[in-house]
Amino acid sequence: MGHKIFIKTFGCQMNEYDSNRIYDTVKKIGYHKTEKYVEADCYLLNTCHIRDKAKEKVYHEIGRVKKIFRFKKKPLVIVAGCVAQAENQEMLKREPYIDLVIGPQSYHKINDTILKYVEKNKKFEETEFDPISKFNFLKKIKNDSRKVSSFLTIQEGCDKFCHFCVVPFTRGPEYSRPFKQILNEAKYLVENGTKEIILLGQNVNAYRNKEYRLSNLILEIEKLSGVKRIRYTTSHPKDMTDDLIEVYKYSKKLMPLVHLPVQSGSNKILNLMNRKHTINEYIKIYDKLKKINPNIEFSSDFIIGYPGEEDSDFKDTFDLIKKIKFVNSYSFIFSPRPGTVAAESKLIDKKILLKRLEKIQNKLFENQSSMNKLLVNKTINVLVENFTEDKTRVFGRSEHMTSVIFNGKKSDIGKIVAVKIKQSNRSTLFAEKIYEPNKKVA
Repeated sequence: MGHKIFIKTFGCQMNEYDSNRIYDTVKKIGYHKTEKYVEADCYLLNTCHIRDKAKEKVYHEIGRVKKIFRFKKKPLVIVAGCVAQAENQEMLKREPYIDLVIGPQSYHKINDTILKYVEKNKKFEETEFDPISKFNFLKKIKNDSRKVSSFLTIQEGCDKFCHFCVVPFTRGPEYSRPFKQILNEAKYLVENGTKEIILLGQNVNAYRNKEYRLSNLILEIEKLSGVKRIRYTTSHPKDMTDDLIEVYKYSKKLMPLVHLPVQSGSNKILNLMNRKHTINEYIKIYDKLKKINPNIEFSSDFIIGYPGEEDSDFKDTFDLIKKIKFVNSYSFIFSPRPGTVAAESKLIDKKILLKRLEKIQNKLFENQSSMNKLLVNKTINVLVENFTEDKTRVFGRSEHMTSVIFNGKKSDIGKIVAVKIKQSNRSTLFAEKIYEPNKKVA
């Protein structure tokens, strides 16, 4: 008789990819995915260490699990991901309800880890940095995403050591998967219904495998006839090389949205962050891409109130947002991560930070709303992903990753459909499907 596993995923797209691959892996030892956490024999938390109080959120979630299973048989409780990597043995000591701790570079060992625990009933952690063994193992396990839009990790880790970031300590040094291994996984995804592939990496454009770069991967994946769209995230400005920029001239399937985190508009703050790029360099990348294709839009990440940020530095960030008109962007108040250079820095007054964040977010929201309003009464192409929750309409995404809801049907799922935008708000476009002439309307 099989067992049921429920995974709760926090954080980034790479964690979503990892969670799906864990599901694929544990099937081999009889653990099958359940969407109902109350019936789980194994409850796994795939954690993220990027945001504030990540560790405490894990313990809060464990407390919730305790209540859920108070009058039921206790499930096998596993903490995985970046918090697991950072805390490892400390988690097992602090919370007896946790059975196993597994870091993000040790997922390939999860089956052996579970079986060993069941056999010996002994708690332990598995947190070695071993991406080569991890991906050599995962290439033997089929990626059964079966989604219209699927993530595909091509690169992990980071060598940049930004002073605010824990990724080099939780994901290890930069590692690029073998070129053919990625292509084989992409082909399998397409054979099973994927129409859009989103290439993932902590520094995805730092991908290097022998003579191959991200630009080579994009052009090779584009040759797969079933692929309709290609995206990649997250990039670093330092790795936005000319060969990658040039791909936007030739690729028919690479989408015209570039997610390129700048973090701050101030060179002084970028230097304090150890970001290794300047605003002038960033703007040059923007200008090059806009010259190739004026339809390209930029999205970004912003850290507000980094230690040392003065009013003039904040103004530089605000002015950059006005100049580039970023869409679909993220902004957060600085929060120190233990073990990073910035962790011990003097923090800026919270009231000042909240005012700055509100001003930045209002401008970012204004940019998105303005872009969406410009699309009203225009026709755009949408890749349809699924039904809405109430099953009355379908939803998909525009080329610029904006959600679109319209009056489609099941046969539209997985197709690129032309729709006319009727209404918009800050985050969503509402549309009507354009029916082709000479086709019977259902």
